[in-house]
Amino acid sequence: MNVTARAETLKDASTLVDGKRRIAQDPIVVIGGGPAGIRAAQELSRAGKNVIVFNAERWRPYNRVKLTPLLSGEVQLGQVTQSLEFSGPGTVAVYSGHSVVDIDRTNKVVTTGQGSIWPYGKLIICTGSRAHVPPIPGADKNGVYTFRNFDDVEKLVARSFRARRAIVIGGGLLGLEAARGMADRDVDTVVVEHESYLMARQLDACAGELLARDVEAMGIGVRTGSTVSRIVGEDRVTGLELVSGEVLDCDTIIICTGIRPNMELARDVGLAVGRGIKVGPTLQTSDPDIYAAGECAEFNGHVYGLVGPGLDQAAIAARHISGQASTYDGSMPVTKLKVIGTDVFSMGDTEQLDQRPELDSLTYADADGKIYRRLVLKRGRLVGAVAIGDWSEINRLQEAIRKQMLLLPWQRFRFKANGIVWPEREPQSVRDWPRAATVCNCTGVTRGQIGDAIALGAGSLDDIKRDTGASTVCGSCKIHIGELLGAPPKREPAGAATAIAVTSGIAAILAALILVLPIWSTATTITGRGLPELLFLDGITKQISGYVLLALSVLAVVLSVRKRVPILRKLGGYAGWRVFHILIGVTALAVLAAHTGFRLGDNLNLWLMASFLTLALAGAAAGIATALEHRLFGNARTAATLKDASFWLHLLAFWPLPTLLSLHILSVYFY
Repeated sequence: MNVTARAETLKDASTLVDGKRRIAQDPIVVIGGGPAGIRAAQELSRAGKNVIVFNAERWRPYNRVKLTPLLSGEVQLGQVTQSLEFSGPGTVAVYSGHSVVDIDRTNKVVTTGQGSIWPYGKLIICTGSRAHVPPIPGADKNGVYTFRNFDDVEKLVARSFRARRAIVIGGGLLGLEAARGMADRDVDTVVVEHESYLMARQLDACAGELLARDVEAMGIGVRTGSTVSRIVGEDRVTGLELVSGEVLDCDTIIICTGIRPNMELARDVGLAVGRGIKVGPTLQTSDPDIYAAGECAEFNGHVYGLVGPGLDQAAIAARHISGQASTYDGSMPVTKLKVIGTDVFSMGDTEQLDQRPELDSLTYADADGKIYRRLVLKRGRLVGAVAIGDWSEINRLQEAIRKQMLLLPWQRFRFKANGIVWPEREPQSVRDWPRAATVCNCTGVTRGQIGDAIALGAGSLDDIKRDTGASTVCGSCKIHIGELLGAPPKREPAGAATAIAVTSGIAAILAALILVLPIWSTATTITGRGLPELLFLDGITKQISGYVLLALSVLAVVLSVRKRVPILRKLGGYAGWRVFHILIGVTALAVLAAHTGFRLGDNLNLWLMASFLTLALAGAAAGIATALEHRLFGNARTAATLKDASFWLHLLAFWPLPTLLSLHILSVYFY
């Protein structure tokens, strides 16, 4: 059936009864085939609604997040297009290459560019955004491109075969991705940014400078603090002139200076607009039968230019149309992705931090300059964070920022010392994450959204991809989705597990022997003196063994805080130092046996022995639990519980030890 025939059929289905349109039979029309439009269609189909999607682009709906790997040649067209499987029971018809040019709000019909008229019961506008091209003199010359949609990528790929040198105007996320795509095609590329550092809307100056260093290490030039004056050339680009008068030679220019919402259609038909199409908590526009979602929508003065908020808005609009109680209260801006191979994270209130005295912040940077982290505080509460490099706490941090968690004094101290907010612990199961915790950072899909999809029948990774969009970009969240679907997570042994098990076992045996073996007796006559007498009765030998024991104890304490001291963290791997720590404990137990002859002592000495042996036994238990957790325990939670209990007992047994040792030494020398 052709488009016109389809339109006439739908018009017949909405005939008038008693002078009123049969609204229930009219389909839901979605204008826009981007991520938000497809998400709205999926949700409506699941609710039993019939949907028509008009996609203005000539291409089948595709994933815009994958445009960069498409430009660089990492993926092919088939890996970029979106799946058009809809779970039903409602039907969905998608028409690509069909733009809507008019909306008749009175008669509730839309007109396409082909002249067809289609009725609607409800309408969702998901027209997205377009590249913003500032009024730069010469921007209309041949050789000037934008980077926003599939047509742009098609032109840039063709241009890359003849381009000698490309300049990207704009050092934001889109500009850096465009630069990476051209550089991967062996085009000499330079990024020109008028701000003093890259990604100024998401990062602070220090993070931006670290990112610039990594970008330059990939062979891409970076010019920050450089304002463009004009594009040089007659009919074709030959260079870019800066305000300083310097001319940068190039034959290709890519303008990546932000986006602008496509709201002209809504404005022309009388809907309220501002920076975008104005919507309320239900995503309804000033016309209650028309909704807007995605990059064209403005909520409370904000236009979100990210995929995640658009998907949330589309789902909420679809639920409201379906009669479900659902409202939108805004989104927390989150950027977590690899920018040209560098892990970049930004969330919450992070713009112009150095010019805002009402905000406080804490920073951490490692000695190598590879990791940088900054927490943003307002009245002591977390309101934002910026990071360069991997950060294992990011999922937990996102939840803390959403709740504006109060940062406690010891958390501040821990962050300043080693860059983490919470004590290191076993990874929490994704099933235990809060509903609002983000599982797929590429598309902003939360644990709650995936859980809802599973509850509605999604039983495989492909179902989750289709219903939520999660894992459709980089795929790194597949393991989390698998766990939510019921697949047991793969459990790997700890580093140096065998060595840890053996040394911990030896430590446990030695501590047990000291407890149960009888006292090593000494000779009762001068002629019977031997090794026991030398160890236990000779003053010099006793002092040597005592001070060796003291030195080993101090060394063990130093190793326990090694991971909190930056300069010591660079000396060897954690697994090796853990084994060394246990070996010190084994040696200390052997020296303790030689120093005491298996005597537990009385009074103060008995307390000292009890503290020392409890410390050793708890440490040995923690080591064995760590080494064998992947084999002996039914699940990771059981192993983590035993390890935590052993660790805290180990720690508690240590605290009285320095005092008891000091009193013991004083009693020996002064009494």
